[in-house]
Amino acid sequence: MNKQIALSITLYCVLFACGVYLGNPTFYINFFGFWSIILLPMIGAVLFYLALCQTPYSRDDRIAAISESSFLGRLRVGAELASLVLVVAVIFSSWGLFRSSAYRNLITIEEGNFTTEHSEVDPTQIRIVDQSTAFRIGEKKIGEDVALGSRAQVGDFTIQAINGKLYWVAPIVHSGFFKWWKYSSEGTPGYVKVSATDERDVSLVSGLNIRYQPQSFFGQNLERHVYFSGFLTRGVTDYTFEVDDEGKPYWVGTIYKKTIGFFGNDATGVVLVDAQTGVIREYAIKDAPHWVDRIQPEEFVLNQLSDWGEFVHGWFNPSNEGRLKTTSGMSLVYGENNQAYWYTGITSYGADSSTVGFVLVNTRTKKARLYKQGGATELAAMSSAEGRVQEKGYSASFPVLYNVSGVPTYIMSLKDKVGLVKSVAFVSVEDYSLVGVGETVERALRHYHARLARTSTETLGVTKVKRSLSGRIARIGYDVQYEVYVFTLENQSLLFFAGADLSREFAISRVGDEVLISWVDVGKSSIDIMSFDNVSIGSNDNNSHR
Repeated sequence: MNKQIALSITLYCVLFACGVYLGNPTFYINFFGFWSIILLPMIGAVLFYLALCQTPYSRDDRIAAISESSFLGRLRVGAELASLVLVVAVIFSSWGLFRSSAYRNLITIEEGNFTTEHSEVDPTQIRIVDQSTAFRIGEKKIGEDVALGSRAQVGDFTIQAINGKLYWVAPIVHSGFFKWWKYSSEGTPGYVKVSATDERDVSLVSGLNIRYQPQSFFGQNLERHVYFSGFLTRGVTDYTFEVDDEGKPYWVGTIYKKTIGFFGNDATGVVLVDAQTGVIREYAIKDAPHWVDRIQPEEFVLNQLSDWGEFVHGWFNPSNEGRLKTTSGMSLVYGENNQAYWYTGITSYGADSSTVGFVLVNTRTKKARLYKQGGATELAAMSSAEGRVQEKGYSASFPVLYNVSGVPTYIMSLKDKVGLVKSVAFVSVEDYSLVGVGETVERALRHYHARLARTSTETLGVTKVKRSLSGRIARIGYDVQYEVYVFTLENQSLLFFAGADLSREFAISRVGDEVLISWVDVGKSSIDIMSFDNVSIGSNDNNSHR
């Protein structure tokens, strides 16, 4: 009997050690990993002991033998009690029935004004390359180097601002265990950068040695390396690949805790891992380097927003009174100074294609703002954009929210069946029938402005920034590349742009003609106008009828 017990204890220790090394469970009382690493090996050891207890024992005799053994009996009772305590603890400390207010208060949301808080988008910084397109471009770039493509592959792309411009960045990672084994000492040679605004702008940054990555094994595996470097008792998740402004690669992980029993994950800090040397630095959220774009994990923010909307009147709310929910999908958008935000629409329970507003959550501080703006969901906007080019069979990427001439606007790319970006679409959040489509951002913007010009700006909530001006044309010309008219007015330093479809009068307008124009003032000297009326042409027509 002593030998059987000793073997069972040995098995428990082996299973425990393997579980710790392979599973990296967090050793803290309200993490499930802590309990699983204790209870599962214990169950395995008891079953192993039963297997050892063969003849002359029957099945009932084996169970009796365990009961008679002081050690194994206590082990079994301890496992049963621990399981019972765990279930009770989870129910009473974590269930929304008892903790609904705690779940709702995980995130604080204040109302804001989108137009005044977020400036007009710079057309050159509009994001038209989505993650799937970036991945396709990155794979092609890796494949151009036959030697590199045979030993490695492109990893997951994450978007970030680098020196004021948006890029999709992905590490080159090992393609399997044997490739890692062969190149473990030198790692992989670098990463791929794809511009989020121009799919032709792609580069392979090489000459590096990325040893620490999720696709590495043993001590070079990223999560295991961090885990055994002082983080056994703290949760670390959501590792993303980012580079600093000098192009040095890092892995950024979020340190978090459970605030409501076994749930309620909330970020408390950030850990940076040098992808080449493995050096680890830990920061509080407020002290993280400025180039770190994402500290708040998407999953955490989405869960907290869902709880905020669901528990508006507590757990028991059978009529769904006042309940809100997030729309399908969440995207990362960038505002002033390239500050990143998690974006999602907010809709009432039962609504399919309309929203009551949208939320922007700061990806570093978790500061959240609700903008009450009735309108279309992202999926409805995508369908509206696809409907404008339905004869071509293009599919829309998930939209990104921007301020376009004071109007909250979804912008998305339209791709063909092989994933190539063929067009860009602008869709008003409030009225998804207002759609501008063009082969380039500039053309789509002109068409969108033409559609907005036919709609009352009071309806779109931008009356405070609308401007109008009358004057004589000083110079006028047509830009063939962008299919846009460009003109100036006498005694004005402003430069005005407009698509040909805004007014037929452009074609016969001349220097010296008096015109009346309007636009949304966003503080720029180059202005896309929303309406154009050549008063001189009207006067000539009137004179001819006299």
